[in-house]
Amino acid sequence: MIETSGLKKDYGGVEAVRGLDLRVPAGSIYGLLGRNGAGKTTTIKVLLGMAHPTSGVARVFGLAANEPRASVEIRRRTGFVSEDKDLYDAMTVEQIVRFTSAFFPRWRGDLAARYQRMFELPGDRKVGALSRGTRAKLALLLALCRGAELLVLDEPTSGLDPAVSEEVLQALVSHVAGEALTVFLSSHRIAEVDQIADHVAIVDRGRAVVAGTLDDLRDRYRRIQLVFDGDAPEPSFRAGCVVRAQRRGRVLTIISNGGAEPILDEARALRPVSVDVLPVTLKEIFLETVRTED
Repeated sequence: MIETSGLKKDYGGVEAVRGLDLRVPAGSIYGLLGRNGAGKTTTIKVLLGMAHPTSGVARVFGLAANEPRASVEIRRRTGFVSEDKDLYDAMTVEQIVRFTSAFFPRWRGDLAARYQRMFELPGDRKVGALSRGTRAKLALLLALCRGAELLVLDEPTSGLDPAVSEEVLQALVSHVAGEALTVFLSSHRIAEVDQIADHVAIVDRGRAVVAGTLDDLRDRYRRIQLVFDGDAPEPSFRAGCVVRAQRRGRVLTIISNGGAEPILDEARALRPVSVDVLPVTLKEIFLETVRTED
């Protein structure tokens, strides 16, 4: 659904994206996870034709995102919710729903009515008078109901309280379950990506440093904890899957991104008194990856 290869975008000599490679399968909920300033929003702008790449390839639906006609087709088939939730403040909720529906032949009036009730959106209220949470739900309604094949969300729950965030995420998951839709979700909220995504890319300084299915990442990453009689030895492993090794008193902790077995073969030769292999959460994978890149 989305493919980038060696994608770069410079702004006045500042590299916002620097060699980004992504593969987003059709039908997936794909989480683009990274710190603020990692290049997530710039990537979205390139994919939607709002910015032109400096070099590299960006394709959506197999169409080149930097070609004008293809870019129009990409936006026609895509629902987009920006971080700022840009809407027309002078319109009422009813007016902006009716206005937006006129641009999309595949507009789903039944879904619009359902989400307006579900989100408790007051039809006669001016958009500019809505709370931040209500505004976010309105923006999501407008994106979900246009009959899009791809939904692109840029920090959709930014600034929302936990209750509204949960409501937005649950509505999104329910919608995807009932419609043929791919979701590309940019966020720095690890727990929310972990909650709804089935594929994840961790982006740092404009490039993907980790990518894969969430299940695969959980299988690959392990924490191996070795305990010794005396002080733990200096860590020195030949296996290329060591992300980080940390010695603290009698304990030596190793984070591996290639499973536990390659590390255990070397670890046993150090004669620890105990060995524990533990799973690693997405939050830990994120923090370890970003720390390694620093």
